[in-house]
Amino acid sequence: MTALHTAATWVISVAAILGILIRPKHIPEWVWAVLGAALLVLFGEITVARAGQAFGKGIEVYLFLIGMMTLAEIARRGGVFEWLASRALGGANGSRTRLFSLLYLAGVVVTAFLSNDATAVVLTPAVYAVVRRASLTPLPYLFACAFVSNAASFIFPISNPANLVLFHGFPPVLGVWVATFWLPSLVSVGVTALVLYVISRKDLHGGFEPTQQVRLDPERRFTLWLVGICAMLLIAASFIGWSIGNSTFVLGIAALAISAI
Repeated sequence: MTALHTAATWVISVAAILGILIRPKHIPEWVWAVLGAALLVLFGEITVARAGQAFGKGIEVYLFLIGMMTLAEIARRGGVFEWLASRALGGANGSRTRLFSLLYLAGVVVTAFLSNDATAVVLTPAVYAVVRRASLTPLPYLFACAFVSNAASFIFPISNPANLVLFHGFPPVLGVWVATFWLPSLVSVGVTALVLYVISRKDLHGGFEPTQQVRLDPERRFTLWLVGICAMLLIAASFIGWSIGNSTFVLGIAALAISAI
């Protein structure tokens, strides 16, 4: 009986993971994850009480993700990421290497203050649009966004939802965190940048023709200030030792209300 239960658990888990990876008929990933969990409960592989306990342990992470992705979406709709990528393009002064460096640095900042999900999901499309407009090979710059989102994800506790998972929703206060992870983060960011440059150096040699930059109009400026203040408040909450999940959720909802008004 135990062997049958173990086999059923493996079959359901593998099927759910394959659904998440393959996404047949473009069904979203979350559907497969929820379906797999529901089947485990339905077939008695785990009890309802245990499933409830597992769900409860992730509340801090859920609140963090809702709040942080709300802030990221506000920034996207307000044109902040488009402006940031455009500023990097203008600051490069026609140098592909300098553009790569500036976009990588932008990815470090976005990851540090808005989590690696914001870099991977929201900043990357803006970078792609900008480099295509400049008639550049996009792959090196997309690699920069993809890899820096992991390389810089231990700078602050809010830089990666996995940081909350690792510490069961309550990571160390900011001072302890920075003292522990500043050197690994510095090495990770530096080594990743070096490796990406080496493998992409052929595409990063030479220049490009500058294009018209996105202007920091009043709406973008307001959104930049709003999201920036929220990010600073999150850092302050981490420094004090407040719940990061609750703080991020409250700030995300508050920012949504303010931007809507």
